[in-house]
Amino acid sequence: MPAGSQKGDAMKVAVEPLRVESANERPFEIVERKGQGHPDTMCDGMMEAISVALSRAYLREFGRVLHHNIDKGLLAAGAVERWFGGGRLLKPMQLMIGDRATFSWQGRNLDVGEIALQAARDWLRHHLRFVDPAQHLQCRVVLGEGSSELADIFARPGTVRGSNDTSAAVGYFPLSPTEEAVLKLERYLNSKEYKKRFADTGEDVKVMAIRRGREVTFTVAMPLLCGSVAGEEDYFARKELIIEDMKAFIGRFSGFERMEVQLNALDRPGRGLGGVYLSLLGTSAEDADSGQVGRGNRVNGLIAVGRPLGTEAVAGKNPVSHVGKIYNVLAHRIARTVYLNVHGLKEVYVYLVSRIGAPIDRPQLAAVQVLPEQGVDIAGIAGSVREICDAELAAIDDLCMALAKGEVSIGCP
Repeated sequence: MPAGSQKGDAMKVAVEPLRVESANERPFEIVERKGQGHPDTMCDGMMEAISVALSRAYLREFGRVLHHNIDKGLLAAGAVERWFGGGRLLKPMQLMIGDRATFSWQGRNLDVGEIALQAARDWLRHHLRFVDPAQHLQCRVVLGEGSSELADIFARPGTVRGSNDTSAAVGYFPLSPTEEAVLKLERYLNSKEYKKRFADTGEDVKVMAIRRGREVTFTVAMPLLCGSVAGEEDYFARKELIIEDMKAFIGRFSGFERMEVQLNALDRPGRGLGGVYLSLLGTSAEDADSGQVGRGNRVNGLIAVGRPLGTEAVAGKNPVSHVGKIYNVLAHRIARTVYLNVHGLKEVYVYLVSRIGAPIDRPQLAAVQVLPEQGVDIAGIAGSVREICDAELAAIDDLCMALAKGEVSIGCP
């Protein structure tokens, strides 16, 4: 039976072998992660926080999550003046909050704009130590009512919603050692413990790793706070300490044969303020770089160029009907569950495709590609793989509610 076809109430999940090398066995890898102070991650984080806040308000006031998609956000950089030892704000960052939301239901209104503003400001306060939303951010709410057809999905009977888009998603597991290293390094650099020891570093961390064979180069961007740096000599001395600490951290778990770490590669001694990466607020969004929803990490927290990548901007999408969010999270979850419960697999890839209007627990296509260990018979494990897929799809409403409550990570802190 072709993948995605149905017989009665059963959906056939395609299970296929992969005839390729695993990610770690390939000649090279390219892996990136953007930390919580990166403008793209900030945009994703604030839009997702708004979606969660709205979902909670809808559940509290109306007993159900209503139509909204807050996935069209733009963070425009502000302007600052910096000097060794301090700086000042010249122009605040600007956040545009779009796309659609439900403002009233059965004659009762909800202050969507205020909920959105408060959620965005709260996210900033929680994730960036030196950003005061009252001073450093201006917000513009441009949310409008959704179309009657899409809004009607939420008035139709049944627990499981119909999909409000035709969309494709992919997930995989396990992470390669390079992917693990990138994820762990950024989380370390933005951890509370690290920021206590290196309090002069900002949250705008970006890690790019290139693995060639068993040799890996990490290129890290992380500003030092201008108020904590006395001068150029102080900056470069502090930078060397940070690099040595990063090398020691990666060396504790990586197992790479050779490792190189570069920090703030644009720096040039002797050029004063033009040759160092300083920040007043800890993020380049203060004056250098804008952010946009969908340009940040995928739902597993990484941008891995050699892996299949979904094209949806996940942050801010409706958690109970928009498969651009639900299927991306679910695909990674299924891949992880299959890998951990079916023995003899090197890697698992899961593909899910929806059709607009169809129940979200009935994808057009559910396909699992597995990279088996030598001697593993695909036919012998296909049944177990299908059982896992069926069980995860049957529990999709639980996943949707967890997403609505903000209990599931979508790749932004």
